[in-house]
Amino acid sequence: LLVEKTDRLYRTIKDWATIDELGIEVHFVKENVVMSEGCRSSEKFVHGIKVLMAKAYIDNLGEERSKGMVEKAQQGIWPSCAPIGYNNVVDVSGRKVIAVDPERGALVSRLFDWFSTGEHSLKSLADKARAAGLAYRKSGKPIGTSTVHNILRSRIYTGAFEWMGVTYAGVHVPLTSSALWDAVQTVLDRRSHDSTHSRVEDFAFRGLAKCGHCGCA
Repeated sequence: LLVEKTDRLYRTIKDWATIDELGIEVHFVKENVVMSEGCRSSEKFVHGIKVLMAKAYIDNLGEERSKGMVEKAQQGIWPSCAPIGYNNVVDVSGRKVIAVDPERGALVSRLFDWFSTGEHSLKSLADKARAAGLAYRKSGKPIGTSTVHNILRSRIYTGAFEWMGVTYAGVHVPLTSSALWDAVQTVLDRRSHDSTHSRVEDFAFRGLAKCGHCGCA
């Protein structure tokens, strides 16, 4: 196996163990080292230290990245990929923020208006959205029903957002009002409760009779 250097091959201790079990030669070009089953214990010891250093490097990168994202959230900036209805842009001060998508933003707003009436199921709403031209930003494919549900449940469209269990006031332009978003949550919760209630009716012999061939109810 030919690799640039130690920290380009291993991300975790499990990676090290997996490669070691293959019993192959590993050539680390920049370090001018070849590791194999025939290496001396001292060479393996030094290599093990390099693996631990590589893991510490990756762990530190993750911590710094997480810390940076929390700092952005505290400033009211959505720290990840823009959801449907927004685009990732750079503002005049050089900050990476989200801005309303001129093609999809208005359609996302209409989803909340349509669903709040109580006249649509998630499926019929998704059909209506697709007919209106709402599609995924990257693939261009028509939007799916589960994505419509995620949009309706996401607080980010009110101008606020949740990040790592904390709600922050965003600096981005909202696509719906908090009052309308709350109304949509009420409709969703009521339908979820009605659906759950219909599934737990106590039918005779429910959960007792099973197929003698496959064992299913």
